[in-house]
Parts: sequence; C-alpha cells; structure tokens
Amino acid sequence: MSLKNLVIAVIYGGRSAERPVSLQSGQLISSSLQAKGYQVIDIDLYGAEQTEDPVRQLQMAEFDLAFIALHGGEGEDGRVQALLEMLEKPYTGSGPLASGFAMDKVLSKRHWLGLGLPTPDYLEFSKEVDISIIEEKMSYPLIIKPSHEGSTFGINKASDRAELETALASALSYDSDILVERFVDGPEYTITIIDDVAYPVIGLKPSNEHVLYDYDAKYVADDTEYLLPCGLSEDDEMYVQKIALDAYQSLGCKGWGRVDVMQDSAGEFWLLEVNTAPGMTTHSLVPMSAAFVGIEYGDLVESLAESAWKPTLA
Repeated sequence: MSLKNLVIAVIYGGRSAERPVSLQSGQLISSSLQAKGYQVIDIDLYGAEQTEDPVRQLQMAEFDLAFIALHGGEGEDGRVQALLEMLEKPYTGSGPLASGFAMDKVLSKRHWLGLGLPTPDYLEFSKEVDISIIEEKMSYPLIIKPSHEGSTFGINKASDRAELETALASALSYDSDILVERFVDGPEYTITIIDDVAYPVIGLKPSNEHVLYDYDAKYVADDTEYLLPCGLSEDDEMYVQKIALDAYQSLGCKGWGRVDVMQDSAGEFWLLEVNTAPGMTTHSLVPMSAAFVGIEYGDLVESLAESAWKPTLA
C-alpha cells in the first residue's frame, strides 16, 4: 500500500509542561504532510480544554499510522506508545520501554556508567532532598534537574546553598524525583540521530543573557547561535557522534531522536540525555541538522513517517 493512501494521525498537545512546544511541532508536521499530499487527521491529546479522555480519543480516531509530536509526559515516557501498540497502530519513534528509559535521566545515567559511557557525576533524590548530603559529596556549582522533564523545564544552576534551595524548589515543582549533577563548564552540543545515523553535530551558543541553554534560549530568543559546522575538530566530532549513537542505541531507541552532550574545560565530552520525541518547531534542532545535509522540513517529516511504516511491510 502506498503511504499516501494511508491516514496519518499527528498526535500532539498533551498535558506536560511542554504542551506549547508540542502544539507548534504538531501543527507544522501536519501542514507539511498535507502539503506532500497525505491524508492527515490532527489529535490534540486531552484537547484544548484538557478535559478529553486520551484513550477514547485514540480508540475513536480512524487512522493507519501515528506521527507522535508529543513532548514530555505520557507522549515521551512510553505510555502513548504502549497504547498505540495495543491498538496495533504503527508510530514514529522509539517503543514504550526505550521511551520510558530515555525519559528517566537517572536510569539513563546509571545505565551509561555501567557501560563505561561518559556522563557527569550525580546524586539522585526522591521526594526528600538532603542538602547536607549534596554539600558533603559534591562541590558547587551544580545543576539541578527534574528526572522526567524535557525542554530544560525546572533545570537550574546553583553556585551556593541559597541558589541550591531555590533550584531544588523549582525542580520539585515539576517532579518528585530529582537529579543533582556536576556542572560541566563548557560548550553544549546536540546530535540528531535518524535511522541509526548520527547527523552533523550542532554547537549551541546562548546569548550572554542565558547562563544555560534553557527554554527561552531554545524557543523564544532570536539571538541564540547554532553552530554548523560545530567548530570541533574532525576527530572530536566523530567521537561525539559515536558516543551519542552508543548512548541512543544502548537505551533501545529507534526511528529518530536527539542526544545532548557537553564539553568541559579539559576537552572531555559528557553525555546529558537522549530525547526520543524532539521538537519540530521553527527553532528546533533536528530540522536544522537535516537542513544542513540538504533535507528540507517536508522531506524530513515524510521520511520519518515512511520509516515508521516500513516494518509493517516486512
């Protein structure tokens, strides 16, 4: 069956903190597929009023293939993927287990350390956070993160106890599980992976107003610099692509994703996290990386849909 004879459901929205970004991604993906001649239905999970039953929404919709444009929450932690599998609907991106694995920053880091992959030292806390333990075992500055959020929501740098207390409160407002990580003082890079191919590395350079590559730097600011080429030596870029692909594959990810990496002042590279449902907005990094190698946005979306459908033909 030709893919253009299928009905593709673009699933976006959701109820995570990343809902606004997901709405942008979903609308761009939907319009691009329609411009390519595909039959598309839009599913705003939970609906604009956040009152609809998501299970019923998916059960009642008639479609052949799902393009997941949800970010964070149930759209990226494996729950929607599991429901689609129960409905026997193919979908873009990683499966339920890999999605949940990648969404949990603590589990990912624990796994990478076991494999010998480089990731910054950390402490983990669930609900109760003991600042004295943090200060005993780690040194400032620190990065505090919710374990299960994306788009840098709730992530803050702490250079002293006062900032640590504020950062912990912010992270706990998003998640009961907290990651306290050694701060890597250096440039950040991101690597797009599509069908197990690592694309050119992008260097991220926020403006001086942004200490971190945070939500505003990602989706609001127009003065964030995206470096393509990234500025690394050929050997370093190849190494970063390798550890990114190793980290991605080690979690069982498939289809597409994005891996974030930082380099410290000594030149060492450190894995931060894997995103299994990256943003697809006008500010997003996956379309930027694809464009650098000559793949336009519409062609990128089409190829991701085709990749998700191919296994059903085997």
